[in-house]
Amino acid sequence: MNYNEFLENKLINLGSSGFDIEEDQLNPILFPFQKAIVKWALHKGKSAIFAECGLGKTPMQLEWAIKVHKETGGNVLILAPLAVSMQTYNEGKKFGINVTVCKSSDDIKDGINITNYERIHKFELEDFAGIVLDESSILKSFTGKIRNQIIESCANIPYKLACTATPAPNDFMELGNHCEFLNVMSRNEMLSMYFINDTQNCKTWRLKKHAEDDYWRFVGSWAVMLNNPSDLQFDGGDFVLPKLEMIKHILEDKSEKETLFSMPATGFQEVRKALKESMIERCQKTADIVNNSSEQFLIWCNYNDESKLLSQLINDSVEVKGSDDPDYKEENLIGFSENKVRVLVTKPSIAGHGLNWQSCHNMIFCGLSYSYESYYQAIRRCWRFGQKQTVNCHLILSEKEIAVLEAIKRKETEHKKMNDNIINNVKIYFTHNIINKKYMTDIIKDDEYTMMLGDSVERIKEIPDNSIDYSVFSPPFSDLYTYSNSERDMGNSLNDDQFYEHFRFLADDLLRVTKNGRLLSFHCMLLPTLKFKAGYIGLKDFRGDMIRIFQDAGFIYVSEVVIWKDPVLAMQRTKAKGLLYKQLRKDATDSRQGLPDYVITMKKPGENLSPVTHTYESFPLEVWQKYASPIWTDINQSETLQRLSAREEKDEKHICPLQLEVIRRCLYLWTNPGDVVLSPFAGIGSEGYESIKLGRKFVGIELKKSYFDQAVRNLEVAKTLQKQQTLF
Repeated sequence: MNYNEFLENKLINLGSSGFDIEEDQLNPILFPFQKAIVKWALHKGKSAIFAECGLGKTPMQLEWAIKVHKETGGNVLILAPLAVSMQTYNEGKKFGINVTVCKSSDDIKDGINITNYERIHKFELEDFAGIVLDESSILKSFTGKIRNQIIESCANIPYKLACTATPAPNDFMELGNHCEFLNVMSRNEMLSMYFINDTQNCKTWRLKKHAEDDYWRFVGSWAVMLNNPSDLQFDGGDFVLPKLEMIKHILEDKSEKETLFSMPATGFQEVRKALKESMIERCQKTADIVNNSSEQFLIWCNYNDESKLLSQLINDSVEVKGSDDPDYKEENLIGFSENKVRVLVTKPSIAGHGLNWQSCHNMIFCGLSYSYESYYQAIRRCWRFGQKQTVNCHLILSEKEIAVLEAIKRKETEHKKMNDNIINNVKIYFTHNIINKKYMTDIIKDDEYTMMLGDSVERIKEIPDNSIDYSVFSPPFSDLYTYSNSERDMGNSLNDDQFYEHFRFLADDLLRVTKNGRLLSFHCMLLPTLKFKAGYIGLKDFRGDMIRIFQDAGFIYVSEVVIWKDPVLAMQRTKAKGLLYKQLRKDATDSRQGLPDYVITMKKPGENLSPVTHTYESFPLEVWQKYASPIWTDINQSETLQRLSAREEKDEKHICPLQLEVIRRCLYLWTNPGDVVLSPFAGIGSEGYESIKLGRKFVGIELKKSYFDQAVRNLEVAKTLQKQQTLF
């Protein structure tokens, strides 16, 4: 296939497996932003919609489901939390979409079917053409066995949609579950690519600093996130939240105190003890508020004892607890939706997901837990788009429980800040890379350098035959790093085979542009395999595979140098199992040495008409003896252009820049002053920076705009430094 055909095929393999539909073919009742999202989700085939409560996830998933059914002729199943099935059924009526509510596979009818998560064992999920997870964040509430059952049973379903409110920004496990469900990559692969297991912080996963923006753009390749339609540049005037009135009731601590003032409880055990001590007072205060009103109330509690006492103290109340029969729970949750139940007493873990209770505008938290997500989801059952009245939210706490409220407030502030950051990143992908996807090119030329913005496979076509004296670069390390979300990015590959197929398009042109008898050097390393991805822990011969690609293109393999790297630093950075001392003590057969870097040099056949010559003065014998060593042990790993030029701008940091000393040695050894040096993966311009300083010309190609811009700035700095060297 030609290059354009390869890119088109790669784009499909990277996740767009659906079909295209025009917006005028979608239900006219949908808002414009809902139509755009449905169109995108159908094109993707497998995607997630993370939309704030009240933005219409139900009509969007129904429209998606009916279009998948019509396209494939197969049935679609919606999995939903308890009592949400009937809400979806009723919503379908409004949109003219028939939905069959099922308790088992015997109830399935042609078209769209819906059931509760609790009944999934009664269905053969793999029989469906499409599946929707409504309130998909509920996956993490299930045991690992059930969550894995859903993911594994749906593995081969061609069309998938996951819908939930915007996830907690730091809940990477939840995003990993979605990523795995949608067949994007496994949760472990996602963690390996973008995260570090922070052993200094309770072994939690944190985003690699250089990967933050790339990670959220990666999420944006399979998910859309929004708090308001305006987040996606649509009119959000119809989606304004009502006022939320937070009413705090702080009860006096009546327990025996050793100090003059009541001391706030700290830690889970102390808080639980404080809740137990204040239970009767909290429940009585809750009952007083509700019994003095005739309006509908939603009461949230955390423990069965609280739930039982509240239902005894409050008039017209119905208690729904976890041990109740599913049909009983569903009947009363729906009864509350239809205003047949005046007061509902339950827990966030039971009714905190998916239910739309805009009809109620009064709720009470009879105590709080440290879970901000449970608190937030519980509030959003009533405080959501579509609510017409001020939502009164009562918080009933004892003096000892103030620390819990302060923790919730702190988490709320952090959540908003991080959530805004996520949406700002993800919407960039949706609005620019999905709706208006553009491939950008540019070129900047002067006497010392030429920098091209664009795809190296295409831009190298502009370089004349036999015009490059030397090439030196660090190619993407197969699929180890993802530099951008573009299908043109070689690092954005599904696997090694796809990367190598992509790289071969470039290798032939690298031979074409190189002068006869001149050289090309590339930086690489052996790549560790991951058990969850390759099925074993070992090494991949990336170095050898790249050598063979260049040999197939016509180059001759002529030289190789090993660059020593400190295994202790590598162990601290990667936590690789084979480098851990505890693994040596446990079973040394799984231990290995650290991985060095390599600089491999290839030669184009033919006579070199411009020999590279050196004098004793310019290249003393003792320097040559050091350069001639097959192992360079004196390379400063931290001396990179990244350290010099992009320390404060994380988006402009190149993930694995080549050390400047390595570039200098290669240029000294294999080029003459005035030679033209090429890097088809210029990054932030490391190779050009050193080339210009040494009086060589430079041609660079870079795909990523932020790297390209930084490279140009760095090349200008190099020009200034070179002039200063000339003067002095």
